[in-house]
Amino acid sequence: MVDVYAYLGGEDDPKKCTARKMVRFGAARPVQRLTALPGDAVVLDPTAPKAISVEDRQTILNNGLVVLDLSWNKLERMPGSILSRTRRALPFLVAANPVNWGKPLQLSSVEAVAAALYIIGEKEQAGLILAKFNWGKHFLELNREPLERYAGATSSLEIIAIQSEYIS
Repeated sequence: MVDVYAYLGGEDDPKKCTARKMVRFGAARPVQRLTALPGDAVVLDPTAPKAISVEDRQTILNNGLVVLDLSWNKLERMPGSILSRTRRALPFLVAANPVNWGKPLQLSSVEAVAAALYIIGEKEQAGLILAKFNWGKHFLELNREPLERYAGATSSLEIIAIQSEYIS
């Protein structure tokens, strides 16, 4: 099982915040301060220069996975300690959460974590986390083909090549 950490920026409606729900369900550990994040954990970041892939599996198994629950326009103002970490972007996927259903690249925190887990081969844990949300199984159904293809890729470059087929 991968250790999942959720930095809670406190910007979302607490009733809709999937990161808080992951914490409440025991699927993620809460982190209130960025300095408290595990140093070698992989941080999910849509602005990262490299896509998550099976290449990251061992690092994530050893050190954990971090989801930042905050407004992405604030990422530029993040301390250098975050920006210097191992950061990975998710490839093209479509949201199934009620707020952004059907919108590409508008994933909730739980969808982002589940996608990352699925891609690195932790499909069972991805399913368990999503099962806590009544719409969670729809994320896997909606993205089954790309997730399977991404999970079969051997590198970040291959993930990007697969992604380009969905974007074009």
